[in-house]
Amino acid sequence: MIDPKILALLRKDTYSNLIGATLEDVSPGYCRVSVAVTESMLNFHGTTHGGIVFGLADIAFAAACNSHGQVAVALSMDIHYLHPSKVGDHLVAEAKEVSRSAATALYDITVSEKNSSQIIAKLQAMAYRKREMI
Repeated sequence: MIDPKILALLRKDTYSNLIGATLEDVSPGYCRVSVAVTESMLNFHGTTHGGIVFGLADIAFAAACNSHGQVAVALSMDIHYLHPSKVGDHLVAEAKEVSRSAATALYDITVSEKNSSQIIAKLQAMAYRKREMI
């Protein structure tokens, strides 16, 4: 169970609100968020802009690494774009904790299309865990 204070903080994320992301599930070390791709999210090729895909993954990562109640910030994120997505697709980003120590934590993140289960991108991210609590 996630502390309501942490959930309230996650729901205040301005970028998440800007793109219309939905926080679907959060538990310690885990998060799933989604967004419906709209015309305003496309690049000049007519596919979803990589920044939207990366941003959705970052939202899931931020929620997962802060879900323990300890302030955590990104040290690095590495992305591999595997398939394009388009208007009408429903993207889901799922972040899972792989390893956590007192100072750092490692996460695997997958962005997929909800209806087809097509993997759009895979990421690995490292967080620095500060000494302060949320």
